[in-house]
Amino acid sequence: MSLRPSAYIIHILTTIVMFANDKSIDNLQDLLAECKKYMELQKDYLKLDLVEKLTILLSTLILILILIILGMMALFYLSFTLAYILEPIVGGLTASYALISGVIILLALLSYLFRKQLIIQPMVNFISHLFLNDK
Repeated sequence: MSLRPSAYIIHILTTIVMFANDKSIDNLQDLLAECKKYMELQKDYLKLDLVEKLTILLSTLILILILIILGMMALFYLSFTLAYILEPIVGGLTASYALISGVIILLALLSYLFRKQLIIQPMVNFISHLFLNDK
């Protein structure tokens, strides 16, 4: 349709007047109100989803921290017990403490060397599944 600019404006105005009765304006206002309501609900949903995921993340971190502390305490007492058990075998308490310290240092070194497979990758997987996967 090739209309002149003034004819095009008149065509648009008549179309607007045709559709601008009270019922369509009410429908448009209702539609806008529903869109606002929907956006508010989406915002509230995102907030609740974020709170849920942060709660899961923090509770997991707290649980891991508690397990690490308890594990360190158990390792501490077990290393003393093992030192006294090894004393007669290795010939002295100092040698048994040195042997146990060497084993613990070796475990720490292995943990450092394999940190990507043991620590970083599982943490990345957990956080990515937590935040990126839908239920």
